[in-house]
Amino acid sequence: MQPTVNEEQKLWSSWTAERDPRAGDLLIKKYIPLVSYHVQRISTGLPKNVSRDELTSLGMMGLFDALNKFDPTRDLKFDTYASFRVRGAIIDGLRKEDWLPRSAREKAKKLDAQIESLEQRLMRHVTPEEIAVTLDVPVDDIYQTMQEHFISNVLSMDEQSQDQDDHEGKSFIIRDDNVKTPEQEVVKMELLGDLADNILKLNEKEQLVLSLFYTEEMTLTEIGEMLELSTSRISQIHSKALFKLRNLLSSEMQNA
Repeated sequence: MQPTVNEEQKLWSSWTAERDPRAGDLLIKKYIPLVSYHVQRISTGLPKNVSRDELTSLGMMGLFDALNKFDPTRDLKFDTYASFRVRGAIIDGLRKEDWLPRSAREKAKKLDAQIESLEQRLMRHVTPEEIAVTLDVPVDDIYQTMQEHFISNVLSMDEQSQDQDDHEGKSFIIRDDNVKTPEQEVVKMELLGDLADNILKLNEKEQLVLSLFYTEEMTLTEIGEMLELSTSRISQIHSKALFKLRNLLSSEMQNA
């Protein structure tokens, strides 16, 4: 049974003032669904060798960290603060672990090479279905490999960027991740503008799935229930939309 608002305030008072173990346990239990939510979202596109139990353990570490560092006197809701901590703990854990097997990385490289070769021969972007036929594999394998490779690259690039910033500036400044330079803001707005323009080139269902997943922050299961489609079907639509965006954005970069 979830504590009421007044009961939760009392729990926070006990936890903040005395670090009462019982209060801490009850607060953790209340916000465990927050961990489950982020695990489900982040696990989308990850390979099967990454178990949800591993992600949940990382997320729970983030939740404990949030509980210990949260200041109830600040004008900030705990679930908002905890969301950043939980998601950050899961992402950091994925960065530190070589979660994508070497065989999967090699598979992704070969797939990229095959896509490039096929596109050069046909003089146009190819579809996942055409790639699947060429490689004689199920089209779902193509989607899964591309998603894994995409997420792996995002995590790797983000980690390198952070390491570089820390190395260059650690002796002189304290970096504030919430403050961006004017140049970063301009680049960000241009990228968001390009992304928005290309999203409009997707079909209606693909646009809707991306909007519900990234803007409304619904899980794939929730989107499936809303659209009366299976979770696997929503996952396929999501993957296909990302594949199309990859082609559209890479085409613009080549023509820039």
